[in-house]
Amino acid sequence: MSAELEGRAGSLIIDSAAEAPSAALPGTDEFASLCRKLDSRSLGYRAVKRAFDIAFSAVIIAVGIVPCAVLSAVIAADTKGSPIYTQERVGRLGRPFRIFKFRTMVADADDVEKYLDAEQLTEWKRERKVTNDPRITPLGRVLRRTSLDELPQFLNVLKGDMSLIGPRAITFAELEHYGADVALLLSVPQGVTGAWQAGPRNEASFENGERQAIELGYARHASLGEDVSVFGSTFGAMFGKRRSGR
Repeated sequence: MSAELEGRAGSLIIDSAAEAPSAALPGTDEFASLCRKLDSRSLGYRAVKRAFDIAFSAVIIAVGIVPCAVLSAVIAADTKGSPIYTQERVGRLGRPFRIFKFRTMVADADDVEKYLDAEQLTEWKRERKVTNDPRITPLGRVLRRTSLDELPQFLNVLKGDMSLIGPRAITFAELEHYGADVALLLSVPQGVTGAWQAGPRNEASFENGERQAIELGYARHASLGEDVSVFGSTFGAMFGKRRSGR
């Protein structure tokens, strides 16, 4: 295993007394094998889901290419940076990929200590999001409230990095919140939307453990019925009273 993967995975040890090696780190073949064993989805469901992902994302990209080009120009002027923000996230089987999003923060937002006070830094290190984040631009707040900042992720879906519906794609550093259940979380594709995003995302946090319970619940019980339910709930989260700019 490369030093880079060791650095990403840190000290994550996946404990599976039944079938796993004594130490399987995300990004390794052993970890990928463990994820596959925990994936209980039927072949038919997986085929239908992938076909829908390709068709839906292709339509969204085709319809949105001109509006997104205009929006990109506006974002570039607003943030003084590239309109597309990319970051490494963990995909299915523990494989890294670059996620695409419209930029909603100032260009140097990664310099968190420049913008966040001590209390906000603590929240950011724990949740990777901050209440009333000062780095978000006025336009960025609108994009986040309507989830329009997620539109470039349909490129990830078309590529096969993600699915339309699944657990939130997180960073390697955030995997520690899932403990011994990391392999279960990464046994299914990560999603543009999901049970946590479309549900109580502001109340369910890593700190209280509700976020992990929601995401792992989806991974255990992924089905067409569950996907349809999440798909419908997503519109309420985007345009209803529960929408937020976090």
